[in-house]
Amino acid sequence: MGNVIVIGGKGQLGQCLQEKIKSGGDHDFIFLGSADLDITSDVQTREIFDKYQPVYCINCAAYTAVDQAEEDLDRAFSINEFAVKRLAENCLIYHTVLIHISTDFVFNGDSSIPLTETLHTSPVNVYGLSKLKGEQEIQEVMEAYYIIRTSWLYSEKANNFVKTMLKLAQSRSELTVIYDQVGTPTYAMDLAEVIIGIIAHDPKAYGLYHYSNEGVASWYDFAKAVFEFAEVDMKVLPVASSAFVTKAKRPHYSVLDKTKIKTALGIEIPYWRESLNRCVQNL
Repeated sequence: MGNVIVIGGKGQLGQCLQEKIKSGGDHDFIFLGSADLDITSDVQTREIFDKYQPVYCINCAAYTAVDQAEEDLDRAFSINEFAVKRLAENCLIYHTVLIHISTDFVFNGDSSIPLTETLHTSPVNVYGLSKLKGEQEIQEVMEAYYIIRTSWLYSEKANNFVKTMLKLAQSRSELTVIYDQVGTPTYAMDLAEVIIGIIAHDPKAYGLYHYSNEGVASWYDFAKAVFEFAEVDMKVLPVASSAFVTKAKRPHYSVLDKTKIKTALGIEIPYWRESLNRCVQNL
């Protein structure tokens, strides 16, 4: 028995975790939103650890406004690097295992083969760099951690690409979607199950992992599949990313290699279209 604190517990992945958790388990989960904990505060963070004495800390909190981060550097690094270092330091003090969610944006997107955990990182934007710095802080401070890099998260919860597409379908009959950025959509409910499985089985297989659903897709493929499963008659036109001017550069290739996590944790990962269909039907 023990407490598990979920930081960023009111966000998309936090809500998915809350839905997936079965009552009567071996752990008590405490979901903390930004109103419950300002992770940039040393005092508040220490008070939370002292109050709950957690055996696990799941950090879903992050500064994720990719374009805004290019100008709001202080806030991005405050949340994605320095607050993460503070979490790691408290985890070390309280003998807490840290499960930290990171991103495919730590890579530059120049690869043409699935990205392994040992591949050189080279972020192309502030968001990716701040998340990479957070990973490095954890690795320098402690050993009992799981860093899980993921990509293109969506679910029935919060705001995400799938819900945006379905909302746009209510007012439009035609959309242009980028075709030259390739990765894998990840159903946050699937990722939540993996995290809960780690806590339930306590494998002590600490380290850095990649997790996304199986398969490969462009944003164009992703959008087409959303409308296919929703049975929405929408004309989707492929367009190059150069047609969209954004403050932050995005990696063109973000397919994650999941060999390590499948081997270490003995899990099977669903194909992205199968998981997307489940989500769309729920919506």
